[in-house]
Amino acid sequence: MHKRRDKPPSVRIGVLGGSGLYCFEGVRPLERVKAKTPFGSPSDEIQIGELDGVRFAFLPRHGSGHRLLPSEINARANLYAFKSLGVERVLSVAAVGSLKEELAPRHIVFPDQLVDKTRRISTFFGGGIVGHVGLADPFCRELSGVLYEEASRLGFSAHAGGTYVCIEGPAFSTRAESQDHRRAGYSVIGMTAAPEAKLAREAQLCYSSISLVTDYDVWKDGEEVTMEKVLENLSVNVRNVQKLIRTALPRVAGLPRSCGCGQALANAVFTRAQAMAPAARRKLELLIGRHLKPSPRRS
Repeated sequence: MHKRRDKPPSVRIGVLGGSGLYCFEGVRPLERVKAKTPFGSPSDEIQIGELDGVRFAFLPRHGSGHRLLPSEINARANLYAFKSLGVERVLSVAAVGSLKEELAPRHIVFPDQLVDKTRRISTFFGGGIVGHVGLADPFCRELSGVLYEEASRLGFSAHAGGTYVCIEGPAFSTRAESQDHRRAGYSVIGMTAAPEAKLAREAQLCYSSISLVTDYDVWKDGEEVTMEKVLENLSVNVRNVQKLIRTALPRVAGLPRSCGCGQALANAVFTRAQAMAPAARRKLELLIGRHLKPSPRRS
């Protein structure tokens, strides 16, 4: 049993585990952190460990034992907790359905675009502070590029780019919805990338989705979604993603942070510091503190 300290060790990489990924093999455990945030409690304790010399934080987004529906996940608390630990890059693992013939079950997709069809809270702002971040490219290109290269090098069927459409769930699509999403040109369908990608940008975190294809949604005759098929493909996908993350972690850890994700709030906070509600400012200090300009002095 590892002791809990008042201040957990700082980590720069966070992994959000999706369906089927609740722990990592071969990890040297360092600490379990029961984080508290101004936005409530994360999905579970955050596991800090070391894999082949690289320290990272791991959080199963559905909770251990898979207790939380996609709509019940407190994405704000999850990402805020990562931020409070010093995380800069988030690798988000998610099971998805395919909306394109070439994206077959057991393939890995690294989307570069997102369509949000959920009704979830998708911002840290509000309550007296207004902020507008740029989200033209919702996934970090640099991080996704490294992960794609490593997946390809391992011999996995990997695809770079594509649009992830996020639905509310928990039910899968109707046939009409699935065909509608195909006509719109979307690539994969899932239930968790939103609001995660939006919140990650507000928290100035690099965020990449490792989308693991389990099925063809319900658009392809003879390939309808069944839990038996999904679980079988998910088992293979989880083994593959464990290998991918293990291989990619050293490269991600040494990657210079030259993308714009870390400066997303540089000009995004519209509310003047002196006009901010004190409670809201305290709540968001971790996120916006270094971007606030001091109030001008009166002569």
